[in-house]
Amino acid sequence: MKGVEGVVEVSKSRKVMKRGLSIMDLILRIIAIAATFGSAVAMATSHERLPFLTQFVHFRVEFDDLPTFMFFVVGNSIVCGYLVLSIVLSIFHIARTTAVKSRILLLFLDAVAMGLLVSAAAAAAAIVDIAHHGNPNANWFPICQQYSGFCRRISGTLIGSFIAVVVLIILILISALSISRIQA
Repeated sequence: MKGVEGVVEVSKSRKVMKRGLSIMDLILRIIAIAATFGSAVAMATSHERLPFLTQFVHFRVEFDDLPTFMFFVVGNSIVCGYLVLSIVLSIFHIARTTAVKSRILLLFLDAVAMGLLVSAAAAAAAIVDIAHHGNPNANWFPICQQYSGFCRRISGTLIGSFIAVVVLIILILISALSISRIQA
């Protein structure tokens, strides 16, 4: 009889661990939603105008002046939308800890979302670096000395996006761990 009780106890502890991983998955998805949504909104609303010679002539800079920043906003928006839709499966995994096929689907889609988000954030980071430091070899001058508010804002959006990348990496690892625990 003692052997049967031990098996039941191990089974319960595995179920509790799987449920704990599923709850952590849900919480991390909510964090990633907040990070990608915040980054997309902050970038999409970033602009600055500076007067030139008179008050009637202005130089302006907006996020949509550069296609890279448009890609950043669209990439963050797509990943945010995916994460909102994936909440349903994450809640399903809390209820059914033994679901394997849906976890494999989430693992694959999380990897795709991470790839999109990394490429968008890296492309925007390259442009932000040029905005801050310029490139003397190409005669590209830094614009952040003139448009400091715009540069601070776009630099801040990168932080949220890279936080979401780290969260997606953790989600992928959690999904892989959950799948391996179910199969064991």
